[in-house]
Amino acid sequence: MNFGTTVAILGGTGPQGQGLAMRFAIAGVSVALGSREGDRAAAIAEELSKRLQGRSVAPIRGYNNLSAIDAAERFVLLAVPYSGHDATLDAIKTRLAGKVLVDLVVPLAAGNPRAIAMPKEGSATEAAQALLGSEVKVVGALHNVSAHTLNALEENINCDILACGDDVEATDAVVELVRRLGVESYNCGPAVNARCIEAITPLLIRLNISKKVPFSHAGIRIWRPGCPGV
Repeated sequence: MNFGTTVAILGGTGPQGQGLAMRFAIAGVSVALGSREGDRAAAIAEELSKRLQGRSVAPIRGYNNLSAIDAAERFVLLAVPYSGHDATLDAIKTRLAGKVLVDLVVPLAAGNPRAIAMPKEGSATEAAQALLGSEVKVVGALHNVSAHTLNALEENINCDILACGDDVEATDAVVELVRRLGVESYNCGPAVNARCIEAITPLLIRLNISKKVPFSHAGIRIWRPGCPGV
């Protein structure tokens, strides 16, 4: 499958975006790190590149959001806080023609990351599709992996990645892109299923905060019957 040589990550200066940028670079996928402020993105990209010194990696370069989109052949990942989700999409939508928008955003309740606050469309993924229109393919993915896990480069990602979108080919392509990170990923159906997938994140946050599991940064896996966990 042809992934193109560069993916864009908008909100790439945040912890989740930074972790993904390094993971993709290690996997041989070049990254256009996007931010509202191009200078800040360039500085963060330089810092991440220094962290990866000594490894054989693809480049990470910093841009403003629009230039990052232009640098990406196909995939544009949106990793901004939910409070900036719609405004960011509104600012970039004219540049997304022919791209696949991968929406990572989870609509957590304001001031309470243990609760969900879905928009009227039903999920952030569906809200993105409604805002962008049918000419842009939107896929929801990478909602349930913690920023800490992504930045712990010496450790494997400890969960499977669930993806959903109304365009089957685009969703399958995102699944294959995510698999480049050395993690299993699944096409979980149409965008409406993002309501379930996005809602898993506050559940995991609640478990981690409450110490109901004997470790932090828990993830989920799709596992076959009769086989012990690993």
